[in-house]
Amino acid sequence: MNAGVGETKKQKKGRLEISIVEKVKRENEDMAGRYDSKMFCGERIIGLVTGYDNETSKFKRLLCILQQKVLDDEEQEGRLGFVFIENDGVDEHMIWLIELKNLFSRQLPHVPKECIVCCVLDLNHKSIMVIRRNQDVVGGITYHPFRSQGFVEIAFCAVMANELIKGCGTRIMNHLKQHAYDMEGVTHLLTCADSNGVDYFLKQGFTKEITLEKDRWQGYIKVYHGGLLMGCELHPKLPYSYTATMTSHQRLGIIERIREASHSENIVYPGIDFQKGEAGIPSWPIKVEDIPGLKEAGWTPDQYGHSRFKTVNDSADTASNQESITAFMHSLLKQIYDHPDAWPFKEPVDSDNAPGYCDVIKDPTDLKMITTRVESEQYYITLEMFLADMKRMFADARTYNMPHTVYYKCANRLESFFSGIFQSGLQDNKFQQN
Repeated sequence: MNAGVGETKKQKKGRLEISIVEKVKRENEDMAGRYDSKMFCGERIIGLVTGYDNETSKFKRLLCILQQKVLDDEEQEGRLGFVFIENDGVDEHMIWLIELKNLFSRQLPHVPKECIVCCVLDLNHKSIMVIRRNQDVVGGITYHPFRSQGFVEIAFCAVMANELIKGCGTRIMNHLKQHAYDMEGVTHLLTCADSNGVDYFLKQGFTKEITLEKDRWQGYIKVYHGGLLMGCELHPKLPYSYTATMTSHQRLGIIERIREASHSENIVYPGIDFQKGEAGIPSWPIKVEDIPGLKEAGWTPDQYGHSRFKTVNDSADTASNQESITAFMHSLLKQIYDHPDAWPFKEPVDSDNAPGYCDVIKDPTDLKMITTRVESEQYYITLEMFLADMKRMFADARTYNMPHTVYYKCANRLESFFSGIFQSGLQDNKFQQN
């Protein structure tokens, strides 16, 4: 008799979930045992070649599935709760609101405490909280529903760090989305995010483009100085409360189907000894064709340094083409250095003069670093790589600085100048764009 015959749907679902968790645990343990041996100076061979680390991604994916299962179990067993509370005078609710106010004060130190108190205890505001079994408030969102206008304004959002890494940050937002659509009758969430919260809201499906008509939110939502207005449109058919778990199971199912249909072996080649020097330049040259497994994957020499920009002379060999690219980049940098708006970018940003810069900008770039990379003649093997660094340098200046600052304005003017000389330089240096 086959296993599962005679089971109810609930029993079968429970058995399948247990088998998934056990599979995740086994694969995580197996992967953890092999992980250290594949490391080489912080780089991985697959990530180096394709920009995508298959094994590390698999580890994170399986860990995410396990996290969702743990959160599901904690919710079902009552060890983790998501409750919606407002200032209704109930003693227990007031205690939780005060705890939430204290949490916001600790997690959002730059926000005036008076502002936090006014919003959390305001009769027009409501809150969703993450409550642990011991009645501790470990996270929450305070929001203001505007039912007549069809949106909810998120005033504050904070989750303790140890709960955030468990996935509570995503789960509390999904609960709010479900509640906002079902109970508040709205179709949009809006918030004014500071620089520290933009990444979180982007991961939760918020965008910088507001799809809600402007006349429905303008004059209602609070727009703070230095904040970025972001919005999320709610889809009526999405079960937000179960989205994370559902997509995790679907992803695992798709991967299993791919494995069943694939006839290729999962071969893991040894890593290479790769170390970076100054400005991320390789400490010694590495021949692409010597990377283990690359040729077996179908790579051919004509793919090296594949670029949309080529010299008009098709007969030029790879070395000649690289010399033309390097000369072109030198010419562009000289013109950039001579521009009056280049002064903020000539040296790396001093974190002492720019508090929190390294927290906001994870991969800082400046003209000095770009020049070093160009002069090495090893880093920029395509014009796209050079162009990406220049664009990121300008984008970083706009991300950290406010629009009214001189740095923000210099970034805009210098980027406009760079775009002009880049396009004209392509023609002057006889580059064609494919």
